[in-house]
Amino acid sequence: MAPGGWQRLRGLWAAGQPLFQGRALLVTNTLGSGALMAAGDGARQSWEIRARPGQRFDPRRSASMFMVGCSMGPFLHYWYLWLDRLLPASGLRGLPNILKKVLVDQLVASPMLGVWYFVGLGCLEGQTLDESCQELRDKFWEFYKADWCVWPAAQLVNFLFVPPQFRVTYINGLTLGWDTYLSYLKYRIPGPLTPPGCVALGTRTD
Repeated sequence: MAPGGWQRLRGLWAAGQPLFQGRALLVTNTLGSGALMAAGDGARQSWEIRARPGQRFDPRRSASMFMVGCSMGPFLHYWYLWLDRLLPASGLRGLPNILKKVLVDQLVASPMLGVWYFVGLGCLEGQTLDESCQELRDKFWEFYKADWCVWPAAQLVNFLFVPPQFRVTYINGLTLGWDTYLSYLKYRIPGPLTPPGCVALGTRTD
């Protein structure tokens, strides 16, 4: 990269630093979670529009995804702070505690966020609680099995190498693909696009 390009990157990095400090970090994590979930749904809708003649982009659907994502942002923010206090660790020397963090994350946060996703979207879209719970029962194990395929390795990298203030941003970056999958799982229509037993992992949803 040319020297001028590096200078611009350093300038952007310096300008963005306040977003990852103090109270601003909570806002960054909240809006980042919402924006990436909406972007994942937008990517999925673009695919659906190409595959299903006559379907149009549904902004309300993406807006619902944005709101659910924003509601998850504060939880993720404080969840990682709590995990770091519960199981302090850094680098390879802390690997035993890091593996415990990954396990706790998979056993506690992942299923909680799965319930949050399906019930939260159901409420926003006018489903009754019984309808949302039935959808959760129908789709939860598919979601959770896919979650185990993706997130343990991603969280291992997160807890090993990513500074604490960037952990939610790192996860949000990875979740563009995951959120595309979550949108597929939530809004899929049985038919030729979704063969029985097929799990499409995106082009995360913790």
